[in-house]
Amino acid sequence: MSSESGLLQQPTVREGLLYEKKEDIVVCNLCERRCHIAANRNGFCKTRINYSNKLYTIVYGDISAINSRPIEIKPFFHFYPGSSALTLSTWSCNFPCPWCQNFHLSNRPPAPNFGNFIAPEDIVKRAGSAGDEGICISFNEPTLLFEYCLDLFPLSREHGLCNCFVSNGYMTLEALRMLKDNRLDAIKIDVKENDEVYKNYCSADSEVVWRNIREAKRLGMHVEVVNLIINGLNDTTDCIDEVIQRCREIDPSIPLHFTRYFPAHQFSSPATDVEVLEKACSTAKEGGIKFPYIGNVPGHDFENTYCPSCGEVLIERLNHRIVAFRLKDKRCPTCGESIPIVTKR
Repeated sequence: MSSESGLLQQPTVREGLLYEKKEDIVVCNLCERRCHIAANRNGFCKTRINYSNKLYTIVYGDISAINSRPIEIKPFFHFYPGSSALTLSTWSCNFPCPWCQNFHLSNRPPAPNFGNFIAPEDIVKRAGSAGDEGICISFNEPTLLFEYCLDLFPLSREHGLCNCFVSNGYMTLEALRMLKDNRLDAIKIDVKENDEVYKNYCSADSEVVWRNIREAKRLGMHVEVVNLIINGLNDTTDCIDEVIQRCREIDPSIPLHFTRYFPAHQFSSPATDVEVLEKACSTAKEGGIKFPYIGNVPGHDFENTYCPSCGEVLIERLNHRIVAFRLKDKRCPTCGESIPIVTKR
């Protein structure tokens, strides 16, 4: 790595916004790890560094991947259905999930001397040129692009675009509220089941994630929850029941996606049995969840949106595309039930 002065001249290096100084360390307040970072050291996620008792992000606008994708692939099923979002990411992660599908991004530390800097204005232009209706930060943990998003999202909104996150939900409340204040519209949060799974595989606290789901709803964001079910890890009835109960307690109208796992990274157990996903979805519906879904099983009936009152098929999907949209003024055309969905402005 270059000298301090050389590094600070890189366009992807900016002073962080959420930290405090304590003698010769800085405390990062971006996520709930709240890393205590010594001089010239990085935090857990490797995207924050302490230089001269100041915290710097070294991934401001350092874009590792970017392309236009259907909003349903995130998955967002009740937010701008049928639209596409310019989706982008940076490097590394604050969770070490050994089953990560995007480990080639999340396991690679940033290299600011060779960063791929793209200015917020250029992101907005690319989205407009591609015909996208939104911006989505995904692929790796979007919270790591925090300072960048605070500049990007207001600009995006000025150009009529929506803004969304695909997140593990481990940011601090300060970060979540600042994102909302700076025009984050929607957040999809992955839950890893119970506290044991979080502690053993992510060195994290499950209560933080559920707290943030609750707070995002309170702040008025659109929220969807995904539960990746992995054979032999979190596929038990107790684990699934806990997710259903916690989601229902916050809001039974939150779309809850049970997603099929496929072997990746350090996990080689076979893909999730579809029957397990079907049982989880049926249990969720019986337990009061109004909009349960199955993910990563193309063509499955539980990809569709059904009226929770009369059972009418409201939105039909296939391979992350909408093939039929029957809602009338966000209501079921058969019984008139109001459906909580955010459509294009």
